[in-house]
Amino acid sequence: MAGGDGILGNRKSSISNPRKWVKSRERWLVVLGVILHAVYMLSIFDIYFKTPIVHGMDPVKPRFHAPAKRLVLLVADGLRADKFFEPDSEGNYRAPFLRSVIKEHGRWGVSHARPPTESRPGHVAIIAGFYEDPSAVTKGWKANPVEFDSVFNRSRHTFAFGSPDIVPIFCGALPHSTWKTYPHEFEDFATDASFLDEWSFHQFQSLFNRSNEDPKLKELLLQDNLVIFLHLLGCDSNGHAHRPYSSIYLNNVKVVDNIAVRVYNVLEDYFKDNRTAYIFTADHGMSDKGSHGDGHPSNTDTPLVVWGAGVKYPRPVSSSNHSDCGFRFVDEHMHDTPTPAEWGLHDIERVDVNQADIAPLMSTLLGLPCPVNSVGSLPLDYININEAAEVEAVLANTKQILNQFLRKSQIKQANSLSFKPFKPLAHYSSVLDQIEELISGRNYEAATKLAEDLRSLALQGLHYFQTYDWLMLMSVIGLGYLGWMIYLFLYVLQSYTSLPGDLFRKEQTAYQTQDTRKVQVCGCLLMAVISILLLLERSPPLYHAYTAMTVFSWTQIFSEYRFIKALWKQLHGRRIYYMAKILATCAVSVFISEFLVNSFTERKLYSWYFLVAGVVASVYVFKSIPWRSGIPIFVCVVCWFLSIFTLMPAEIPDNTYLVIGSGAMIIIIGIAARWLDLHAEGNKYWLSLCNHEIKKPKFPMLFHLQVLLVGLSSVMVPLSTSHRTQKQELLPLHQFINWSIAGFSMVLPLFSENSLLSRLTSIFLGFAPPFLLLSIGYEAVFYGALALVLMAWILFENTIIYTSKVKRSSASFKNLEGNILEANDRYLQLSDVRIPLVFMVLFNVAFFGTGNFASIASFEISSVYRFITIFSPFLMAALLIFKLFIPFMLVICVFSAITKMNRLPRLGCYFLVILFSDIMTIHFFFLVRNTGSWMEIGNSISHFGIVSAQVVFVLLLFALTNIYTKDIQISSLKPSSQKAM
Repeated sequence: MAGGDGILGNRKSSISNPRKWVKSRERWLVVLGVILHAVYMLSIFDIYFKTPIVHGMDPVKPRFHAPAKRLVLLVADGLRADKFFEPDSEGNYRAPFLRSVIKEHGRWGVSHARPPTESRPGHVAIIAGFYEDPSAVTKGWKANPVEFDSVFNRSRHTFAFGSPDIVPIFCGALPHSTWKTYPHEFEDFATDASFLDEWSFHQFQSLFNRSNEDPKLKELLLQDNLVIFLHLLGCDSNGHAHRPYSSIYLNNVKVVDNIAVRVYNVLEDYFKDNRTAYIFTADHGMSDKGSHGDGHPSNTDTPLVVWGAGVKYPRPVSSSNHSDCGFRFVDEHMHDTPTPAEWGLHDIERVDVNQADIAPLMSTLLGLPCPVNSVGSLPLDYININEAAEVEAVLANTKQILNQFLRKSQIKQANSLSFKPFKPLAHYSSVLDQIEELISGRNYEAATKLAEDLRSLALQGLHYFQTYDWLMLMSVIGLGYLGWMIYLFLYVLQSYTSLPGDLFRKEQTAYQTQDTRKVQVCGCLLMAVISILLLLERSPPLYHAYTAMTVFSWTQIFSEYRFIKALWKQLHGRRIYYMAKILATCAVSVFISEFLVNSFTERKLYSWYFLVAGVVASVYVFKSIPWRSGIPIFVCVVCWFLSIFTLMPAEIPDNTYLVIGSGAMIIIIGIAARWLDLHAEGNKYWLSLCNHEIKKPKFPMLFHLQVLLVGLSSVMVPLSTSHRTQKQELLPLHQFINWSIAGFSMVLPLFSENSLLSRLTSIFLGFAPPFLLLSIGYEAVFYGALALVLMAWILFENTIIYTSKVKRSSASFKNLEGNILEANDRYLQLSDVRIPLVFMVLFNVAFFGTGNFASIASFEISSVYRFITIFSPFLMAALLIFKLFIPFMLVICVFSAITKMNRLPRLGCYFLVILFSDIMTIHFFFLVRNTGSWMEIGNSISHFGIVSAQVVFVLLLFALTNIYTKDIQISSLKPSSQKAM
């Protein structure tokens, strides 16, 4: 990839191409890139997660008598199935009451949640029966983006007690509800959160105690169609704070079981009519590292226990009803996971459901219409009613889903210029008539089968209209990404390479303005036509944005067609050797990008990369610098050291002592860098990094203060952790000290010396305290290892610069410094492509090296407990993201320093980073799926979202790190001063 000649060479242009011309395009190109990636990233919701809610449908009234007068819904937030069903270390089961229900009184199974496995969408699926649009995450799962129907809405009255984050979603605007929540301050991760569950039970118990003195309340409680909802948050909070294998979490399972038996006893003693139905389940599970959100079975598999009025009794497993096989998830993939032997339930029939199936189950038990947007299928194996009522229940469920299909079909047909109906349901009315005839003839089995088949077709029809616009959207967005990449490539060629001046003057100046106007007019006309068509079809506003960005990108490309033509002529006349170099550079770039794509599913690839890179880089350095300098050995060793971290488990184990040791390691690295900075005057290999000629010390004791803050943060790590663990609280004094250390330390690098090594060392030490305070294990060591590899990268680039200067005379070197950009900038060469490529590898390993998988549930929430323990989702999320950004900032600071060392335009290199990132983005875009396992679905979405957001994040981090790196000064080695070491 060595550069030098031709289009990407180092020749000075003969035309006047001032920096002002480049600047005028840079600003709007950056803005365009941010807008384009932000808009296209939103397409994931329109393509894969368009909201299923439609209005204008009437509820389907059931034609059977309700088997239950009232229903109790107990939701143990964050309770995973295996921890509920399996025994403890002594062989005792943690939920003895509910286990006795499974064996003697009711039915059981596993309820399978759908990503994102968060509290709000989980409860919406349980209570409303549909899988909510994930865009609700932008509202923190709190506000209702669209009002929806639910079982609570259909009830005569709903009583609800629990979390302020969940209960108000369903009862806040419901007039026929009585509800109460505890304050947000109660959700403290530093305490045993099982008291939250006890709070909910005591509110429930006090309700019935008050009814003995309140005739109106008693009269209300004695009516039918009542729902009692207890939201039990303890398992979720304890799982986040202490992990789901901790004694506190596992004891919380016993707590919710104890609450279930007490609720049962209170109601049975109060009513004495055996007309109460009970449902116990969870909204989502919990991963081993105390998080949730993605599609891993530990997050999607939750317990389901149903008993009471209208519920079947347990049934032994036989060959005819073996339920470990044959269950289909909502996306039609098979469930084939057998019941674990340790659960001790292999001889009792297990009935698995999709989480949305619980809503029609509750509606049927109460004799209520199903929620109008429910996509759940009634699980008949739970219902204990006669055949006639059973087929009526299935038919009501079918009609409710069919109504959604018909409504969506009607809306799409009314708004579509060329409507394509769902042909399998073209004669649905005749099928309904046939079902009614079978019911009239008492052929209930055939009627039930036909109704279930019709329901299945209706669900397929709903999916058909959910994906109706897929081909159009994916084509538009795919073309948009491609057009943007081509245009960005052309811009880099024009603005940052040494293309011949005649190419600009003759081909552009004379005709370009007129041609550009013609193409832009055609582009505007095309955009107007498309917008009119979209308006006629009443398409969402984002559809206009997608097409506008795509048309705009290709308009810009066609505006440059004369430049492209001249460029092709220029390349066509080149030697085959030069063309081979260009093709080789492109091949390596694509290979590295695809390597990074595969690394999202296989972190170990980075270990192989750094093992090989350590050898290759050290050999290259050795060719220019002798071994006795220590630099080749250093480069190899630190690369091998960093390769260890992507072999470690993604679930970071707690190790406070390792964090403390990492603080000592960081101090040692800082002292070593400081010593080199002060004692490198006679070493030509380090001189350009130290730059003592232009160094201006501001605060002589600044380095000592930074080391002190690193040491103090290392001391606060065990203090904060021990007090939180032993006293079950985070002391306000510790909280204040931790915030003060983190904030103050990040400001200090701004006052450090402006030589390259001094400033980078100060930045490294400045961000170490907050990173240590946010660390729980080996990721703290990774921070130091990454800094060492970044130092090796600087030395590698310094070696290349040193070698190139040795080969040239001082005069010839000056001729390479053209004035197309800035006085100190030069043109990009083919060999310079290595810098953005290495940056991308290091940027991505900064994410994966800390143990984070590329998924929604990748973050370790306990990392924030030294700053805050009271549940605050936005502040906690901000701290977690900031922790992730700290290694990124180190990489970008070094990247900025290297562009200055090489006299390269930083923004030009950034545009190359965007270009290579978009190769990954478009790959991930076509890998996103909504079928398969929940893990596959969740990870595919997360990968696309992460890479799409990376472009915007990198730009923001560039702006932030520029505050720290803009005044770094680089000195040049003069050939005359080069002496053998």
